[in-house]
Amino acid sequence: QLQLVESGGGLVQPGGSLRLSCAASGFSLVSYAIGWFRQAPGKEREGVSFISRNGGSTNYADAVKGRFTISRSNAKNTVYLQMNSLKPEDTAVYFCAAASGSFYYIPDLKDLEKFGSWGQGTQVTVSA
Repeated sequence: QLQLVESGGGLVQPGGSLRLSCAASGFSLVSYAIGWFRQAPGKEREGVSFISRNGGSTNYADAVKGRFTISRSNAKNTVYLQMNSLKPEDTAVYFCAAASGSFYYIPDLKDLEKFGSWGQGTQVTVSA
């Protein structure tokens, strides 16, 4: 059974940093593009950043460009989201999910329906 587990969330002050991890069990992450998503209270889930199977293609939501960096270690079967210069508006539950495709393929940030095997999420709270 495909399973993704997110970790690394927490409470951080504005301007701080966190690194989220998305670990896979039951399958090899090398077979999938991986996306990070977030959902704030009362808002729809949105794509934050995606990475292709081989790490050669990435994309970022405009709101996080220049502050967040997605990476992957296929050897560790884990995808990371390094979040710097955090803002209160980054507060949300962060999820990861997997999408099938070629080595360089990543879906458009709005194509949430192409992802499956959603993790249960990790809470990120940015507050003074």
